Amino acid sequence: MATSACITPSNNVGITLNTNGTDVTVKSSSFFNTLPSEMTLEMQKKALTDIEDPNSTVESVKSDMQSIAQEYNYTANVTIVSQFGTDQLPMVAQVSGTSMVPTLQDGQGIIILKTKDFKVNDIVVANHPDYGMIVKRVGKIEGDRVYLMSDNKHVETSTVRLSNGMVETITKTPLNTWLPKENVIGIVKDY
Repeated sequence: MATSACITPSNNVGITLNTNGTDVTVKSSSFFNTLPSEMTLEMQKKALTDIEDPNSTVESVKSDMQSIAQEYNYTANVTIVSQFGTDQLPMVAQVSGTSMVPTLQDGQGIIILKTKDFKVNDIVVANHPDYGMIVKRVGKIEGDRVYLMSDNKHVETSTVRLSNGMVETITKTPLNTWLPKENVIGIVKDY
């Protein structure tokens, strides 16, 4: 009696997220299974939300995709592909303010590569405890701290007449600040 070999579909799938920081496409390398469209759509929406989140990482995005796959009884091996390469996570932002003039202009769009691998003179985006996300140039790195500087060196002064008749001079300088290295989100790669 002859026997034949059967091939059963596997629930192991390869998932590739292609992104440029604004759009995400989800592709599967599953040969035997067509993935449920609901799963693909859920992954696409979550990946876009994750990529726009300044605190997300390659690992957190992959973990979220694997969690969604598990909900559909799949085990996923996730790869992220962007304009910066494999497993390199971009993020899009917009400059607000003039502290980086003349390099960056108010309202200008920038693309950031989320990374903790930066060096002196790189332009980076970081979380500041008082100002939120800021874009600055790395001036110094000392231990676990980084000194971030504005490119704009222009100092603005103005005078204000106080209610008691006195005149006060106000000096406004662009922000230069020390922050923990962990506050850096990534390097500005395209502007």
